[in-house]
Amino acid sequence: MNLSELGLDPWLAGQASELAALELSAARVTAVDRSRYLVRNEEGEVPAELTGKLLHLAESSVDLPCVGDWVGVRYRDAGTQASIHSVLPRRSFLRRKAAGRDVEFQMIAANIDVAFIMQSCHFDFNIPRLERYLVMARDGRIEPVVLLTKTDLVTPAALERQIAQIRQVGVDAMVVCLSNVTGEGVDQVRALMSPGKTYCLLGSSGVGKTTLINRLLGDGDLETREVSHTGEGRHTTTRRHLIVLANGALLIDMPGMRELGMLGAGVGIEETFADIAALASQCRFPDCTHDSEPGCAVRAAVERNETSEKHLRNYLKLRKESEFHDLSLAERRNKDKAFGRFIHSYKKHKGGPDKD
Repeated sequence: MNLSELGLDPWLAGQASELAALELSAARVTAVDRSRYLVRNEEGEVPAELTGKLLHLAESSVDLPCVGDWVGVRYRDAGTQASIHSVLPRRSFLRRKAAGRDVEFQMIAANIDVAFIMQSCHFDFNIPRLERYLVMARDGRIEPVVLLTKTDLVTPAALERQIAQIRQVGVDAMVVCLSNVTGEGVDQVRALMSPGKTYCLLGSSGVGKTTLINRLLGDGDLETREVSHTGEGRHTTTRRHLIVLANGALLIDMPGMRELGMLGAGVGIEETFADIAALASQCRFPDCTHDSEPGCAVRAAVERNETSEKHLRNYLKLRKESEFHDLSLAERRNKDKAFGRFIHSYKKHKGGPDKD
C-alpha cells in the first residue's frame, strides 16, 4: 500500500515534502489510546510514541496527534517502533469542546472527506442532536451524509415523516436509510466510499456503527453486543481507530459521544443554519436577536410556517453556547499569557545582579 492509498492527497503530499530534509518519514496515525499511538506507512503499522520536544512545544492537546493525522516520524529498532516528531497541517478535522468544565478544544480525528452521521429511527432520533453533528462536520470542512439506521423498527410512514422533519430544518445533506438487520442501504453506503478517501462514523452509542463496519468489512471481526431491552444497541467501540476496507476506502470508527459542546464553531453554525442566516440578512437591524424586534425577517418566516420555532431556538442556542465558550477560551488564554509574562519578568529580576 502506498501513501496515496492511505489518503495522502496532493495537498497533504505538499505538506509532507519537507520531511525528508529533516530525515523524517510521513506516516498516518491509525489509532490513539491515551499516550500510545499506532502509525502506518507503505510497509505497515507499528507502535509509536511522542518525542519529548513535541510534547514540550505543544501549547495544548490540539497540537498533539489524533487519529487520521499525518505525522513526521523516525523509525527505529529495524522499523518496528517509531517516534513522532511533528504533526502536519490538517486539511479537515473533527473537534468539540472538551468534555466537562474545561474550555478547550478536543481533537477527535483529522483529514476526513465524509462524515456519516448516524441516527436510529427508533429511540435515538433527535433533530437538535443531528444539527450539532452537522455543525461539527461543516465547521471542520467535512462533507456530511446522514444515515438513518434501524429502519426495520419503524413503519414506512414513520420513516417518511422523519425524513420530512430533517428536510424541514433546512438539511440538504444526502440521507441514506439503513437496516443492519435486513442489510437495506449497506450497498448504497459502500458505493459512496471511494478508494483512498477517508470516512468516519458519528453517532450516539448503540446506533449500529460497529455492526455497519462489520457489514462493510464482510468478515465481522469487530465485537458487537446484544441489543438492550429497549431495542437499542449497547456501546462497543472504546477507542478511535482507522480501518482499511477491501475496496481501498479508509474508515474511522469512534466511540459514541455524550457531549457535543460548541466551541469556535461559528462557521459550522452559519453553514448548517444557512436558511436562518439568509433570513437574518434581511432583518431591519444588523444586530437583531430574532426575539421581538420589529422588522425581524426570521420571526416573520416562523409566523408564516416557512421555518420552525424549534429550528430557530436550536440555532440561537448553539450560537450562544459557542460565543460563550469562545469568550471563556479567549479570557483564559489572556490570563495564561499574562501569567507567563509575570513568570518571565520574575525570573529575569531574580537572575539579575544582586544589590548591596
